[in-house]
Amino acid sequence: MDKALENEIKAYMADRIAQGVSLSDIQTEVNEKFSQKYTYMDIRILASALDIDWEAKGKEKKAEEKPAQESAAAPEEAPAAEEPAAAEEPAGGAPNGAAGKTVVEVSKLMRPGTALSGTVKFASGSTADWYIDQTGRLGLENLQGDRPTQEDIRQFQTELERAVYGGR
Repeated sequence: MDKALENEIKAYMADRIAQGVSLSDIQTEVNEKFSQKYTYMDIRILASALDIDWEAKGKEKKAEEKPAQESAAAPEEAPAAEEPAAAEEPAGGAPNGAAGKTVVEVSKLMRPGTALSGTVKFASGSTADWYIDQTGRLGLENLQGDRPTQEDIRQFQTELERAVYGGR
């Protein structure tokens, strides 16, 4: 490929990235507009050569996602700033004596030997890592704090089901 075409493609990509277009969509656009056959990896390599502050881009994206997550939370029970978005207990679902809500997070990265995994912060304040193995067994590990109560476990299972199945 000649240098002039490559520079034109890079300029186009920089403009589209600044507009918030995903690299996958840019790949399709470049292939159509410039009659090229770039793979996604080719586009990523070209994008890495651009003078873009990717760290700032990531922070912008997270800042855009945060208001959407906060608007989805119940108005009377907005999540605390240090807690990431997670499945939430429905109003009236937590007992009056609970210290807080059980918060379940599903990890986006798959741990080896698991089908799903993530973290849980129990209403009683304890935290743990959870996993579902390839056979469907649920397990907890790396428990920090007191052993979860039966009510903690019940809320955890409810919140896990809501996080995985979307609150069916």
